[in-house]
Amino acid sequence: MIVVLKESRNDEQVSNLVDWIKSLGLDIHFIQGTHRTVMGLLGDTSLVDIDLVKALEFVEDVMRVQEPYKNANRKFHPEDSVIKVGNTTVGGGSLALIAGPCSVESEEQICEIAKSVKASGATMLRGGAFKPRTSPYAFQGLRKEGINLLLKAKKETGLPIVTEIMDISHIDLFDEVDVIQVGARNMQNFELLKELGKTNKPILLKRGLSSTISELLMSAEYIMAGGNENVILCERGIRTFETVTRNTLDLSCIPALRLATHLPIIIDPSHATGVAKFVPSMSHAAVAAGADGLIIEVHNDPAHALCDGAQSLTPSDYDKLTKQVSAIHSVVKNFD
Repeated sequence: MIVVLKESRNDEQVSNLVDWIKSLGLDIHFIQGTHRTVMGLLGDTSLVDIDLVKALEFVEDVMRVQEPYKNANRKFHPEDSVIKVGNTTVGGGSLALIAGPCSVESEEQICEIAKSVKASGATMLRGGAFKPRTSPYAFQGLRKEGINLLLKAKKETGLPIVTEIMDISHIDLFDEVDVIQVGARNMQNFELLKELGKTNKPILLKRGLSSTISELLMSAEYIMAGGNENVILCERGIRTFETVTRNTLDLSCIPALRLATHLPIIIDPSHATGVAKFVPSMSHAAVAAGADGLIIEVHNDPAHALCDGAQSLTPSDYDKLTKQVSAIHSVVKNFD
């Protein structure tokens, strides 16, 4: 349930309402917007007499929330969330550009790519240390050493780092990681999501291969219910009957999520298409549709990459792409 307060109110009135609501065994989440204050009521709200609350002179409106996700719901938080990562932000009209290799392979490789993507305008560095692979015989990542190499690249470039976690037991290894990525296969690993909810780190939550938008938002709710509101949603393509691309990029999720949630939305055209030549056009379309950012795979030698070389851009191609998407973003952000 949501209670919208009028601007003309005093602290004593609100305090009395809060005390009464809490006496019913409910929790309250306050959202202070630019023009109004919203009280989000969590718990068994059937105990609340809506007509009684509406009759209060300092209450503008009362609404029941039908969706099972509350913290992630735009009704609870009308204004877009802005997630701070180091000296950069995700959301709020900015365009986050996250780039780097699928896998960290060596110090020379990750540092060279980090320098090149930063020169092209990237705001964060991505790189896989732990790699979930379909085949148990494929390269699984450098694990702890991979994180150490990402931190060296961060030290050299100043770029915040984004890397994927696969298991609760690895959380301590991510102390110095700026953004923890939850991959598509772990989107509904609820025990992991609960633990990430106890941290204060930004979480990049990828949509599952066959998951609905509502299921994605419920996974975000698991993290937020634990107290961590720094969640960034990521569309990385869903599984359909099409075989020309690796997955099917669902760009319609951008307007759909905009209506449903206040959380920022990142698009991953690399995993969605699986084909490097398709990445630029899908990136253009994503930014035109209003995405808050892109996460793109870049490798200095895609032909010899240990993981997903076919979908990785070269540094020169990425440099060209960043100029294009920045130009599109400068136009789109002026639209109402």
